[in-house]
Amino acid sequence: MKLQVTINGIDETIELLAPAPGCRFRLGQDAERAAEVQVPEPGVYSVLMSGRSYDARVEEHPSGLVIALEGYRFEVAVRDPRRLARGAASRGRQAIESIASPMPGKVVRVLVAPGDSVETGQGLVVVEAMKMQNEMKSPRAGRVVSVAAREGATVAAGEVLATVE
Repeated sequence: MKLQVTINGIDETIELLAPAPGCRFRLGQDAERAAEVQVPEPGVYSVLMSGRSYDARVEEHPSGLVIALEGYRFEVAVRDPRRLARGAASRGRQAIESIASPMPGKVVRVLVAPGDSVETGQGLVVVEAMKMQNEMKSPRAGRVVSVAAREGATVAAGEVLATVE
């Protein structure tokens, strides 16, 4: 899977060849790289790459991710070109936005109910995939219209979890 990333304002492409824990990837035109990735606690990634060990702390912000690594801070935005091609032209500013699972997994927590008011970036549903928990966040402030996700349910990639207006 190829993703477009912006790291501290620099655009690049990353191709994910194999998922964690035995991750393989290619950044831009560079040679393929491998890394062992573990998640000792939510938001903390332990990475072993080229014989070196790194601990990365990842925080989600409305504008993207902030990664703290060895005293450095990286602002990262990740875009999946497949999603942009499907939705950008038709979406514009809809009155209702659907929040879908980015990958197959299991719903471990539902954080909202229909009728709840939410803020931009507020967690809605937590999906576990590949031993990692991913919190699906509201893309904007509004009201939860529906919640299709149920705790313990298996979801497919692209399956709608909740809608916000």
